[in-house]
Amino acid sequence: MQFLKDAKYTLHVAFHPFDGFWDLKYENKGKLRIALTILFGVTVMMILKRQYAGYVVNFNYPLDLNSIDELKYIVLPFLLWCVANWSLTTLMDGEGKFKEIVIATGYAMLPLILIYLPNILLSNVITLREASFYYLLESAAALWFVWLLFIGTMTVHQYTVMKTIMTMLLTVVVMGVIIFLGLLFFSLIQQIVAFVYTIYQELSLRA
Repeated sequence: MQFLKDAKYTLHVAFHPFDGFWDLKYENKGKLRIALTILFGVTVMMILKRQYAGYVVNFNYPLDLNSIDELKYIVLPFLLWCVANWSLTTLMDGEGKFKEIVIATGYAMLPLILIYLPNILLSNVITLREASFYYLLESAAALWFVWLLFIGTMTVHQYTVMKTIMTMLLTVVVMGVIIFLGLLFFSLIQQIVAFVYTIYQELSLRA
C-alpha cells in the first residue's frame, strides 16, 4: 500500500535528515497527507499524554481536560509557523514553497510521536525518584524535533547554517506579530459590533 510506504519513509527522514529532507524536496518523496497525518498523531498523543500520563509527572486534572483545547497548542502553532516562515522567506530569497514548508514541518514532528508514546507508558511505572528519566526523554523529543526542523528549513530554502538560525528566530518573532495583529483585529471587530449594537438600541428606544 502506497500510504504505508510513504509513512515508512518518515522514519528515514527522522534518522537520516540530510538525505531525507533533500529527497522530500527534490525527489518528491514528501507527501502532504503524511505530514498532516503526523500532525494529527501529535495532537492525539498530546491528548493521551495529558490524560493518561502517570500521576508522578501528570499535574493535570483529567476531568477538566478539553480535547478541543489541545488544537490551539498543536495545530495553531503549526499553522502559524508555516504561514510566518513562508511570509518571511518569500522576502529572504527562500526557495521553499508553502506546501514544502508544511511537509517539512510535519515530518519534523515525528519524534514527538516516537518518544511520547513509550514515555506515557513509562510514566505509569516509574517512581518519583525515577521521574528524571521521563523528563530526559521529553527533552530528547524536543531537541530531536528542533534539530529536524532546522535541517528541514535549511534544505527547503537552501540556506546556510547561520541564515537558517536567523530565519527560524525571525519566524518566531513574526508568529508573535501575527498573533498580536489577530488579537487586535478581533478586538476592533468586537468594539465595532458593540458600537453598532448600541446605536441600534438607541434608535429602537427612540422609535
